[in-house]
Amino acid sequence: QVQLVESGGGLVQAGGSLRLSCAASKSIFPIAVMGWYRQAPGKQRELVADIRSDGNTNYADSMKGRFTISRDNAKNTVYLQMNGLKPEDTAVYYCNAYSVRYGGHYWGQGTQVTVSS
Repeated sequence: QVQLVESGGGLVQAGGSLRLSCAASKSIFPIAVMGWYRQAPGKQRELVADIRSDGNTNYADSMKGRFTISRDNAKNTVYLQMNGLKPEDTAVYYCNAYSVRYGGHYWGQGTQVTVSS
C-alpha cells in the first residue's frame, strides 16, 4: 500500500513556479509532521520545508521567501508552492511524513523538478 502519493513536478524555466502536492494515506495517521526534502545528483538529501500538525513551519534558509509549505488536513495533503525557481533547485523532491501511530518516517516515491536556465 502506497502511503504517500506525490504530484506536480516537471520542467520549468528559471524564475517560474511549480506546486507540488503530497496526499497521505489514512493508514499512517495520525501524522505529526509532513515535509519536503530534495536530492540533487551527487548530493545528499536535504530538507526543503516541513509543517507540523499545529501549522508551525520550518524552512531551509535557501528556500525562505521563495517556497511556501501548506497543509490541508481535510484532504490529508501537503503542498509546496515554489516560486522564483533557480537551476540549482533542480532535484528529485520527496514527500515525508512522520507517523505518530507507527513512530516512523514514510517517504513518497519522489517527483522530478527540473529548472532550465
